[in-house]
Amino acid sequence: MPKSDRISNSQPTSDGLHPPTLSSDDHIPLRMWIRLVTCYHLMEIRLRTELRTNFDNTLPRFDLMSQLYRHPKGLKMGDLSRLLMVTSGNMTGMTDRLVVEGLIQRFDDPKDRRAYHVSLTPKGKKLFQKMAVQHERWITSLLGDLDETELHEIHDVLGKLKLHLTTQSQAA
Repeated sequence: MPKSDRISNSQPTSDGLHPPTLSSDDHIPLRMWIRLVTCYHLMEIRLRTELRTNFDNTLPRFDLMSQLYRHPKGLKMGDLSRLLMVTSGNMTGMTDRLVVEGLIQRFDDPKDRRAYHVSLTPKGKKLFQKMAVQHERWITSLLGDLDETELHEIHDVLGKLKLHLTTQSQAA
């Protein structure tokens, strides 16, 4: 149907024009982007609230501890900064607080006197493991209305999108 045939019968807007009636495929990439961001934002709000309520923790701290859990020998601060996509200033403040709380430890890099590594302490590892179990439960709950087939479909489509975006960014 041509766009000129899709004029709404609703009342004119303040500018005197009738709002168009959009078909389901008008602006679909933009609509998909907005839906994706909205879903992410709604999930993030829930995760932030749950972490704060149940563990007196924040999502950035959880993400930092998650990276350290994946790298048991520790990471250089610069590498951690890149993985988390935050500035080294933000990273320093967060690591300072986690060191004071006994959740992570800092140690000098024997190959580079200007750098140091951070890793989880046993206390930090134990806390992270508890948070990770709950985190997965919260995610599962948030996606609870989707069946296994739908979850796989979304996962596959997002994988295809990620590959496309990665290829595009490498070509730029």
